[in-house]
Amino acid sequence: MENASPAGWNGKSRGGGFGYAFFVLLIKYGGIRAAYAFLALVVVYFIPCAPRATAAVWNYCRRRLGYGRWKAALALFRHYYRFGQTIIDKVAIGGGAADRYDFRFDNYDEFIALLESGKGILMLGAHVGCWEAGARFFGKYGRKINIVMYDAEYARIREVVERHTGVHGYKVIPINGPTLDTMLRIKVALNGGEYVCFQGDRYLSPRHTLRRTFLGSEARFPEGPFLLGSKLQVPVVVYYAMRERGRRYRFHFEQLAREGEHLSTEELLGRYTASLEAVVRRYPEQWFNFYDFWE
Repeated sequence: MENASPAGWNGKSRGGGFGYAFFVLLIKYGGIRAAYAFLALVVVYFIPCAPRATAAVWNYCRRRLGYGRWKAALALFRHYYRFGQTIIDKVAIGGGAADRYDFRFDNYDEFIALLESGKGILMLGAHVGCWEAGARFFGKYGRKINIVMYDAEYARIREVVERHTGVHGYKVIPINGPTLDTMLRIKVALNGGEYVCFQGDRYLSPRHTLRRTFLGSEARFPEGPFLLGSKLQVPVVVYYAMRERGRRYRFHFEQLAREGEHLSTEELLGRYTASLEAVVRRYPEQWFNFYDFWE
């Protein structure tokens, strides 16, 4: 398996099954506040013990956001802490504590109307916020969701969360398998009026990427999702679930392309990166790519 960059992503996301299981049990027996309190200690431990991830966040704060040293140091702690909060929140919400959170929606009616249209939809996300926080709001539509995943570890993490919280759900299309099989499953899902979900900010091989200016410098993005959207001309939407103050999540939906709209791969990528950059600038501590994205 190739890395996304010489020192970059290798297909496995930060965090593992043990960490999820620990916080599941802590929330169950100590509550959400206890989990948040313990998280601060975890962050203090984690910063020096994950030097590559810490260097990536530091460079992001200094080079992309333009922070000075003291502001970047504070942002580094907040970055890891916010990431840990999203893990706690997804477990708590999935475990039945959704009533202890506040949820707000942008363009929700338009999004639901599209889901009810019976059309196959390409749904793009990114490693920002906590998309799982909105899982319960998909309701009956959740049965139509197909998540295209690179991450070999995710199956273990999902197993832990499902066992302890009772959250079950989406179909997974593994991208680690044969390419032809993956493409056929995606096509079948879309033809059947289902939703195919990609994270548009991760790739495994630099051979199949597109370059685009993002946060002031050139970065690579996976070609596949944008090539599919361009060729198939299905509706393309972005979905982000961003954490705000006071246990509040704001769900942002935006349609990037309508059915039959003729967009090149580059045009579709441009709309996606513009949307993603706006979200990252609004919530800079919720950019959860823990490697040098611009390397």
